[in-house]
Amino acid sequence: MPLNKQILLVSRPQGEASVDNFRLVQTETPPLAEGQVLVRHHYLSLDPYMRGRMNEGKSYAAPQPLNEVMIGGTVGQVEESRHPRYAPGDWVVGMGGWQLYSVVDGDQPGMLRKVDVSRIPPSHYLGAVGMPGVTAWYGLTQIIAPKAGQTITVSAAAGAVGSAVGVLAKQRGCRVVGIAGGPDKCAYVRDELGFDDCIDYREHRDLGALARALKAACPNGIDGHFENVGGTVLDAVMLRANAFARVALCGMIAGYDGQPLPMLNPSLILINRMRIEGFIVSEHMEVWPQALAELGELVGSGRFRPRETVAQGLEAAPEAFLGLLKGRNVGKQLVKLVD
Repeated sequence: MPLNKQILLVSRPQGEASVDNFRLVQTETPPLAEGQVLVRHHYLSLDPYMRGRMNEGKSYAAPQPLNEVMIGGTVGQVEESRHPRYAPGDWVVGMGGWQLYSVVDGDQPGMLRKVDVSRIPPSHYLGAVGMPGVTAWYGLTQIIAPKAGQTITVSAAAGAVGSAVGVLAKQRGCRVVGIAGGPDKCAYVRDELGFDDCIDYREHRDLGALARALKAACPNGIDGHFENVGGTVLDAVMLRANAFARVALCGMIAGYDGQPLPMLNPSLILINRMRIEGFIVSEHMEVWPQALAELGELVGSGRFRPRETVAQGLEAAPEAFLGLLKGRNVGKQLVKLVD
């Protein structure tokens, strides 16, 4: 059996996460039992939710156990199979974690899903046609539920989730305004993704400046907002929200260093009769087939060309993950695990 490399979580962050929270180890891959599948991972997905799982405190999911392989989505090929549904060479998506190989029980629900790479590159099954894309689809269609002509704003608009939100909203006839960090990201959001406008929050550091930029970009106010950041960004959006505006609360990356994120003016929720709903996409598996069908068609037809930021080799995963938390990636952050 092949030698496996793994990255373990060995300590919990005190404030910001660091590379010292992780350790690279080598281990033997165990022989397969009946019903098991050996998967060779080609790509590892890095996602902001992982930062929350590194903490010990109460959250929507159990903390990542110490001294175990760090959680993470993977796409790869079956190398060996003792399960009738899977054959060597099959492309599969799963939660293989930060390692080169995983041994998976082929009968465990939700652990492996075969994918077709003839029209869609395998890496996109971890981004636009995977969990981030479904996250975007759910928050937009089930919570914001926009109508044609309405104005939708999206924070972290150049990321894997935010980019998909914008493309899906444009498909529904909305005016879409992104919020992103830096001129390159804003150019990508406008010119490649087709958003109507994009605000560089680094040019508008305080609440007043950001709110004025939103007023200029959204002259008819904001009907729906997809939130990935929190903090000042959400406060500014609240100031421009229309009556009965809807907010899909997906992430609060501004607070992933462990500090609370206060809301400056929560009375606006009442004044504007707003609906603000947080959600975890893994709790809504019933919509995944519908979402993946639409996303797959958009990517397969070339109407959505998602960008990727790719780190090379498992050893690069911790630094790439820390960069993701600081917004250094454009589009989906991946680690390529094969040469």
